Amino acid sequence: MERLGTGIGWRPEIADAVERMPGIDWVEAVSENVCPGHLPDSLQRLRARGVTVVPHGVSLGLGGADRPDAGRLAALAERAEALGSPLVTEHIAFVRAGGPLTASPLLEAGHLLPVPRTRDALDVLCENVRIAQDALPVPLAVENIAALISWPGEEMTEGQFLYELADRTGVRLLIDVANLHTNHVNRGEDPAKALAELPLEAIAYVHVAGGFERDGVWHDSHAHPVPRPVLDILTDLASRVAPPGVLLERDENFPEPAELEGELTAIRLAVEKGAAVRAEAATPTGHDTLATPSAATDAARQRLGLAQAALLSALVAGTPVPEGFDRVRLGVQARALAGKRADVVAKVAPELPQILGEAYRPGFLAYAHGHPMTGGYRRDALDFAAHLLLDGHLAEGAVRRELRAWWLERSGPVPRSQRPAVRAARAARRVLLHR
Repeated sequence: MERLGTGIGWRPEIADAVERMPGIDWVEAVSENVCPGHLPDSLQRLRARGVTVVPHGVSLGLGGADRPDAGRLAALAERAEALGSPLVTEHIAFVRAGGPLTASPLLEAGHLLPVPRTRDALDVLCENVRIAQDALPVPLAVENIAALISWPGEEMTEGQFLYELADRTGVRLLIDVANLHTNHVNRGEDPAKALAELPLEAIAYVHVAGGFERDGVWHDSHAHPVPRPVLDILTDLASRVAPPGVLLERDENFPEPAELEGELTAIRLAVEKGAAVRAEAATPTGHDTLATPSAATDAARQRLGLAQAALLSALVAGTPVPEGFDRVRLGVQARALAGKRADVVAKVAPELPQILGEAYRPGFLAYAHGHPMTGGYRRDALDFAAHLLLDGHLAEGAVRRELRAWWLERSGPVPRSQRPAVRAARAARRVLLHR
């Protein structure tokens, strides 16, 4: 595996700072935020300097019951080629559920949700990973995720699940030590035990990030400094194996560059501390595991699909909590999902909070409670505006007129402001064709 070194998550908000930071060997960019034909100037300059860029996907849903979408796989492959990347990464998670497989509405989580550690889920995940590997031009690595909730009836620990996944597919692993800490606080899982069970030779690189604790729940925010327990887990990992790369993730509340550089220094020191105590690790005994026949996997897909659809519906549509889940913890997760929806919609449609003012967030949270997302965040923004306009939530006045104008401008296949020009162009084309 290529040695990557020390890196940081590239985000437009800190692009200039990242370019000036000393000791940055590589960066990671969210795949869905990169357009292959229009790469940001900052990423092009970094690449010209020899800095490796790795695309990190967030929407493939490899842990979902359906087979990976061919269009999403093609987009991920296109970004890997445009960036000249040595590998691509995604998550062991599901992000949508329902649809034809379960004869129920297709629901979007807008978030990475945990896969049950069961044989059914493992069989489905292994087949999905193989499909993705066949479609991608470079190796794939998959990341363990953080979770607020646990599935009932799990049959494996996280380490065992990841070991079998890597053993059966040859996929690389992206180990997020911050997520191991999150699962320690939220689900009582021992990070050291997970590390001891992992196939260390399969690690492609490591994520490090910050979060915060509230009411006994750890939130993996990527918006706070890296805490000492996360650095300690990194040291533990580095005492077992030399990680090919370690990367700092920060998505919001970006501090001054000096603070980010300080966190990178702390990460390097944690790795060096682990290397100083590293002992020769015993090679795990391999398992002879056969690929699951497709017919059996199809049945597993349906069982998994029904379970995931029931969970996601409870989280985003207010349906009853499936048996065996912690109702209180599911409530925390549901509120977190609604809050994230409100935040992301405000980013993709910043005019909405500008138009609605302080009424935006409470209004959106009330809307989200009974209106699950079904078509991505931009569609969500339009649906929210339509809901306010159609259901009598806004009295006649300037706010309603401004919101209506905004919705009309964006709700059609062509922006309203461009429609006269489009009509003129079509008319001119008709004239030319009939000459």
